[in-house]
This record gives sequence, structure tokens and C-alpha cells, in this order.
Amino acid sequence: MTERVHPSGLPYRPCVGIMLLNPKKHVFVAKRLDMVAEAWQMPQGGIDPGEDPEEAAVRELGEEIGTHKAEIIAVSAGWYWYDLPDELIGKIWKGRYAGQRQKWFAMRFTGKDSDIDIDTEHPEFSEWKWAKPAMLPDLIVPFKRQLYIDVLREFEPILA
Repeated sequence: MTERVHPSGLPYRPCVGIMLLNPKKHVFVAKRLDMVAEAWQMPQGGIDPGEDPEEAAVRELGEEIGTHKAEIIAVSAGWYWYDLPDELIGKIWKGRYAGQRQKWFAMRFTGKDSDIDIDTEHPEFSEWKWAKPAMLPDLIVPFKRQLYIDVLREFEPILA
């Protein structure tokens, strides 16, 4: 993998993203607690030192939505990148990163809606819903929009 360096000199945070699909092939999205604007996203999170992306995806699913009832059905061929807006660089993630590089996982949800519990030990979301895939670019914050479009394009065969 080629490492990118942002013009600020800051690296990109290694992360995973999870496209969790219900039986209707709708995607789990949740509304962030820490955003003033209406901001929904798919589960995502950092890869811990010594952890591989698949382990991180499974861990993040449990940490963010309170369940491990899912199976991996696809993994992105490569990594996706996004930059933080200039006004957020140096302010989030303790100022250590300019954005994220993400490995994406499509997962089939194998539980019931009642198995999802966003009131976790460290809650990140105030509410959640299942959304049609085509709605995702309109729900996400603008600086992640192209990444979501690209992930949707890669996972299109499993969404059909």
C-alpha cells in the first residue's frame, strides 16, 4: 500500500469501515452524537496496533452498535482515503492525523433489529436506521461523500 502524506505533513489514521446490510439490502447508518449538523455514517473506527483490518472491523461493530451478529461477505480491494476539512485538522484525533485511510467490509447482518444497541460503553450515536444504499451520499458529511460513492460502486454487485 502506498502511504500518502497530507500537505500539512500529518499522516492518515488507519481505519476500517463497515457496510452492514439487512435482508432487504438496506444499510445501517447512525447519527453522530458529536456533530452539530445532521451527520449520519456507517460504522467505522481505528485499527489498533498489531490488529489486522478484519479483527478491527469485528471489534468496531461490537463497540459502536453493540452486536457481533454479522458475517463478512466482501472486502474492499484496496484502501480508501479522505481528508479532514482544514478547520478540523489539528483539532480531532488529538491533532495527529489529516484524515483517514480505510479498508471497507460489507457484512450481512444475521441478527434482529433488537440486537442492535447503540447505547454502548462509549456511545457515538444518538439514533440509527436502515437506509437504501442510494441515499448514503446524501446522508454523510460532505468531506466523506466521494468515499461513500466509491465504496458503493465497489460493493454494487452485492447490493444488486
